[in-house]
Amino acid sequence: MARKTTRTEHASSDLAHPEDRRDPSRRARIELTFDEQVVLGRLFGQFDANLVQIENRLGVYIGARGNKVAIEGAPDAVARGRDVLTRMHEKLLTGQEMDSGAIEALIMMSNEPTLEGIITGDAPSASIAIRTRKKTILPRTAMQAEYMRQLASNELIFALGPAGTGKTYLAVAQAVAQLITGSVQRLILSRPAVEAGEKLGFLPGDMKEKVDPYLRPLYDALYDTMPPEQVERRLASGEIEIAPIAFMRGRTLADSFIILDEAQNTSREQMKMFLTRFGQNSRMVVCGDPKQVDIPGGPAMSGLVDAVGRVEGLEGIGVTRFGIADVVRHPIVGRIVEAYEGPGS
Repeated sequence: MARKTTRTEHASSDLAHPEDRRDPSRRARIELTFDEQVVLGRLFGQFDANLVQIENRLGVYIGARGNKVAIEGAPDAVARGRDVLTRMHEKLLTGQEMDSGAIEALIMMSNEPTLEGIITGDAPSASIAIRTRKKTILPRTAMQAEYMRQLASNELIFALGPAGTGKTYLAVAQAVAQLITGSVQRLILSRPAVEAGEKLGFLPGDMKEKVDPYLRPLYDALYDTMPPEQVERRLASGEIEIAPIAFMRGRTLADSFIILDEAQNTSREQMKMFLTRFGQNSRMVVCGDPKQVDIPGGPAMSGLVDAVGRVEGLEGIGVTRFGIADVVRHPIVGRIVEAYEGPGS
């Protein structure tokens, strides 16, 4: 089995300019988009090993999601990272392979990078980057940056907004990072098993098999931020628990990172029950889209809408509201959301 590569907690470099390391205000950021996605697996490497190598050699932070890569660090180092990744991509498209030696050679040849396209100045998102076993995640919009700051500081966070804005994904990534570092002992992921046109009783299998399809997005986020064997091991040991909200009743969840997804489909009673599960040394994130309520009565009966109205502004509670401009999936997702929320909707 291939060795799993992890990123260093604070990437350091013997190649970055000394003044850039001493002065944190001399930072820069750039985002790359690779249209030829067929080579992305080889570009990033197994468990992002190639990105890890570049991070550690150049002293930069690299966040990859889909076909987009964000690089942050000292201006010269960011420019070199950009040039190295671009050259790697070009070589892979011509059929060449990229091993650690070939990447090292490209790094050594990137001594005189151009700074074209580099956004210089204070780039604070590196300090709020989420580091998991598989990748380093950087914010891709200003609202994501604010959300990530809240995830790192508040005890209870409500994340509201349309699909594709990273509400659940970033919450799971932060939870995984805290589980890995030992800040929490358990990760609990939940969502209401509310049908959107289908009936739960008609699905085959036992109760777990019936509700698993509703919890699939949570599994997907886990596997994207943690190696599969670790996910399976932690699920088996109970360190990670994925369950419908009904399974939360009567429990007190201490030393846990708790995430409720699709919270707009909870009733007021369910939301009150869930929020009062909060225990010592715990953190809770509630994600949902108030405009996509599938329960009878619509938004007026949504536990999410009711809860935000009651607790917003209380100490230790944060609320992040994403909009269409924060959709970070395929651009067509943003256009679809806008079409459904525009005039006449």
